[in-house]
Amino acid sequence: MKRHYHSQKINIRKTVIISLANSFNSIICITYDLKVCLDTPQTTIKRWSTVMKNLPMDLLRTFTTINDHGGFTQAGELLGRSQPAISLQVKRLEELLDTQLFNRVGGLKLTEDGHLLYSSARKILDMNDAIVSQLSSPSVSGIVRLGTPNDFEASFIPVLLSQFCKAHPDVTLDVTSDISVNLRESYKKGSYDIVMSMDEYQGHQFAESDYIVEDLSWIADPSFNLNKGQPIPLVLYPEGCLYRKHITQALNKAGIPWRVLYCSSSLLGIQSAIKAGLGISALVLNTIPEIFQTEQTNNHLPELEKVTIGFNYDSNSLSPAATLLLDFLRRGLKHSTDYPSSLQISSATNNSFLSSR
Repeated sequence: MKRHYHSQKINIRKTVIISLANSFNSIICITYDLKVCLDTPQTTIKRWSTVMKNLPMDLLRTFTTINDHGGFTQAGELLGRSQPAISLQVKRLEELLDTQLFNRVGGLKLTEDGHLLYSSARKILDMNDAIVSQLSSPSVSGIVRLGTPNDFEASFIPVLLSQFCKAHPDVTLDVTSDISVNLRESYKKGSYDIVMSMDEYQGHQFAESDYIVEDLSWIADPSFNLNKGQPIPLVLYPEGCLYRKHITQALNKAGIPWRVLYCSSSLLGIQSAIKAGLGISALVLNTIPEIFQTEQTNNHLPELEKVTIGFNYDSNSLSPAATLLLDFLRRGLKHSTDYPSSLQISSATNNSFLSSR
């Protein structure tokens, strides 16, 4: 019997399912739920079908590298491929997903779908690399003494160390947090194998692949307001802290009076004092809790200098376990800029904590 269909409606819903496949080259699956509605004068026929697609790991790695390093050419240099080859890989990935991942108008930026894929792809690649490292590397054991800046106690460092311990259970970590100047002094005395520390943007001593550059941002509790005519109350780390140096120098240069109201060597102490409304301070962006108001510059406060975050070590004396940890932390530090502590700084932020009462 011949049938006549008046209309055909197709609705597509895409769901990203993160799953480990048997092959490292096919580790993320995209499920398409395809709902086809065929309308007839008397009835509606509904048919569901599921189409599975495997995304090759090399395409995901190319995609994330482009976003991490800001361009196709830069990604090609890092991955050892030509720019046309990188472009073809992106095209293939977009065809597999049937969506545009990059917006090329006004600079290279991720589309909405690109952001969704990036967050999942980053986790998948990290998981893949950890598994490959654990299964393909020879068993490594030993104790590694690590020093980290205390303002990273509640940031990405504990997460990285947890991942490393799971991937390398025979390596024992001995981790201490302190301000950078103390960490470097102790390192010189032989107290640490590796130290992660902060240094000046200009004139730092880190190797090219061992550091990132970070912005310092002013922070205050949202309810904080400065009394007119009073010096700015500051919440600071002890003398020797790079933050303290940049904060006080910037205020002095701008002719803004200030006083140290609260001093603590603990990140928790700094955050608690700010939350209580005792004063203001400054931290690097990826260590700032989202509960605080932040601005890198505004009409009242001077712009702060950039800082570098990197590693101090002696490559000639590192044990295999320390070398493994250093490589792991290097990768984590580079990616830390992609996950800035759930903090979003918008030009629409109405930061008025220096307004007078």
